[in-house]
Amino acid sequence: MKVTLRKRKNGTGKTSLYLDVYNNGKREYEYLNLYLVSPKTPIDRKQNKEALQLAEAIKGKRQIDLQNGTYGFKKVGENSKKDFLAYFKLLTEGHFESKGNNIIWRNCFRHFKNYVNNKCSVQDLNEKLIEGFKDYLLHGEISQAKKKLARNSAFIYFSKFKAVLNKAYESRFLDYNPGTRIKGIEQEESKREYLTLEEVKKLSAADCNYPLLKQAFMFSVLTGLRWSDLSKLLWSEIEYSEKTGWKIVFKQKKTNEQEYLPITAQARELLGESGNPDERVFAQLKYSTGMNLKLSLWMMKAGITKNITFHSARHTHATLLLSNGVDIYTVSKLLGHRQVRTTEIYGKIIDQKKIEAVNLLPKIT
Repeated sequence: MKVTLRKRKNGTGKTSLYLDVYNNGKREYEYLNLYLVSPKTPIDRKQNKEALQLAEAIKGKRQIDLQNGTYGFKKVGENSKKDFLAYFKLLTEGHFESKGNNIIWRNCFRHFKNYVNNKCSVQDLNEKLIEGFKDYLLHGEISQAKKKLARNSAFIYFSKFKAVLNKAYESRFLDYNPGTRIKGIEQEESKREYLTLEEVKKLSAADCNYPLLKQAFMFSVLTGLRWSDLSKLLWSEIEYSEKTGWKIVFKQKKTNEQEYLPITAQARELLGESGNPDERVFAQLKYSTGMNLKLSLWMMKAGITKNITFHSARHTHATLLLSNGVDIYTVSKLLGHRQVRTTEIYGKIIDQKKIEAVNLLPKIT
């Protein structure tokens, strides 16, 4: 009885981690959906270390399962009769950390339920069914308007579904994960609207019928804070020291990680006089359709015709930093991105601006 952790390079240049499980003359390979990348940055090295640690932990668990006789090579017996659809529903109902996230989970469950015609046991789960569900999300006319889903919607739903399979396997509800070898849906790059420095200046000079909205939006432009973090920001989280100046120390809602964000004196001045430490800085600002309408009216007053949302302030912050020579790794850290490749989309925006600038040169005859 032996479990060996092995590595294999795939076509994308990454190294896949998998287990070689040998027991009583039988051999099975379990791909862990964990990968090592060519380490170019400290973030890459950290991710490789974490992937190896997790792989070693899973290997240890499988070795114990083998010794105890509880390792399952096949999905047979009592486990195969379990109701996977009921498990999926139960898992969905547990995701109430935010209204938006819960809606995504519910929609994912609804699409899968419709695909399997309201019935799916563990025994029904196999690669063919999962590939079929992937194709259903990509090509089926399943939106509320009876049209195909946007590719990024299909990407999100299939990612959630694979997360359900991973969770079911980790909790031993499944004896093996039939979705391990199935590739996810590639995400389509969405257009990220942002403001140029000239447009930010116009916006700052223009009147807004909702002064608190103007204050919050401009603060986001100067700091890159998401709405979810800005809306819960406390006065106690804004700190000052003679050595480092102004900073925000907060827990990022999206990643649940503690962040340290230096901010300019201009950004702090924008907030005015401090309130009580346990009070929210933007306590009176509510996200609503009305707020979005006021944002659009403010843009019109500034002569800006782009489709700007509140999140565009964060995009603006990123592009302004890159346009002024800040390296992409530093921008990634300031935005709180876990991976530099998330930040690279802004680099593409800057490259496009360079191309457009060169094309403005007059023709020389």
